[in-house]
Amino acid sequence: MSTTFLAATTDKNLELVLRVLPAIVIILAASAVCGRLALWVKQPRVLGEMVAGVLLGPTLFGALFPEAQKAVFTAEVKPILYVLSTLGLTLFMFLVGVGLDHTAGSGRKDTRNAAVLAVSGIIPSLLLGAATGYLLHDRLSNPDVSSFEFALFLGGALSITAFPMLARILYERGLENSPLGRMTLLGASVDDAAAWCFLAVLSAMHTGAGLPHALRTIGLTIVFTVVMLTVVARLLRPMGERVERTGLFGFDQMYVVVGVVLLAGYFTDWIGIYSVFGGFVAGLAMPRNEAFRQALHSRMMDLVCVLLLPVFFTFSGLNTELGGVTGWAMLGMFLLILAAGFTGKYFGCAFAMRGIGFSWRESWAVGALMNARGLMILIFINIGLAQGMINKDVFSMLVLVAVLTTAGAVPLYRLALPERIERCMSPAEGTADTEAPPSASTGAGSVHA
Repeated sequence: MSTTFLAATTDKNLELVLRVLPAIVIILAASAVCGRLALWVKQPRVLGEMVAGVLLGPTLFGALFPEAQKAVFTAEVKPILYVLSTLGLTLFMFLVGVGLDHTAGSGRKDTRNAAVLAVSGIIPSLLLGAATGYLLHDRLSNPDVSSFEFALFLGGALSITAFPMLARILYERGLENSPLGRMTLLGASVDDAAAWCFLAVLSAMHTGAGLPHALRTIGLTIVFTVVMLTVVARLLRPMGERVERTGLFGFDQMYVVVGVVLLAGYFTDWIGIYSVFGGFVAGLAMPRNEAFRQALHSRMMDLVCVLLLPVFFTFSGLNTELGGVTGWAMLGMFLLILAAGFTGKYFGCAFAMRGIGFSWRESWAVGALMNARGLMILIFINIGLAQGMINKDVFSMLVLVAVLTTAGAVPLYRLALPERIERCMSPAEGTADTEAPPSASTGAGSVHA
């Protein structure tokens, strides 16, 4: 595609298509290469795709080839990428919500342990992150963001856990039915659900025109959630039973599912929170039949992870300027944020697990898994950037936190639980051959977390 041809084109829609498609192809190529490199060094594919997004931004592509980067990601292309990334995030969070059902077979002890893990995964990170945000507010925050809001946002971002990645690791190793596996899956799901509810409230507080408007947004969010999890869930239940009975999941069911997700996303955008929260709640409202969930994931997950999420990573990368983190002052503040996030999750969860009777090896392994943030924190901070709760410097720092904590999760887990010890923990009845549920078994794409 040449500039001369574009200049001669009179069809503006065709001109836009001829600009967007090459950008998407470049995004997919970079994601494929970096994803494969990540697998080669024993890391999840999503880590490579996150790095690919950063490299396509001003950090590398824009620094080495500024004119080419501007030609690929023009001002006309960026809004299209934003729409595609928002659609991808909404659908992905919907699939995460569909997959949050790991209570089957969990006894009372597992549930109690999961509650301890969830609390230990949220509170220490939230408190350390909030304290760090309060200390750095004057140096890092936007002038119109109060120290209270900035502190809460930073604490909330650092309390995120990459639930789908955690699930993938456990299912790959046949530990999903072990006491540690059941407890960790349930605890992480509660952790992430709490983080999204926290973000919904914080977003309503920030965007509201005064306390009455914020209370209205929070109230509508509560009403929306209750209606989705009761009325809508009950209306959708026969569809799940029909799929379970017949084994057929066709276009009629897909129209209903996609319609519910998009309407939920539209409504949550309209009331003042982000569409990903609507997608997440819509996923929770879907039928819990295993056949229905597997069919849904097999139809949607690969397309979302291969086409739409790399667009989101790149859109995030276009807003990430790691050059701004250089210099001793900025580097020191970044290291303080990283230390707060790592310490709160890793040590908080590990000490809590040791306190309720798990071995030190198991405790450190759980701390490593819970410390991974992956895609989930990127969604969180993109919302914060879009709503003005953080600036690009803080955004870039938190992108680095996401990359580093995600990169450290698997090596720290393997250090705590080598394969020879891990094999002894698997349940006796062939758990290693158990098929993973759709939330964790849809190929490499499901590692997106």
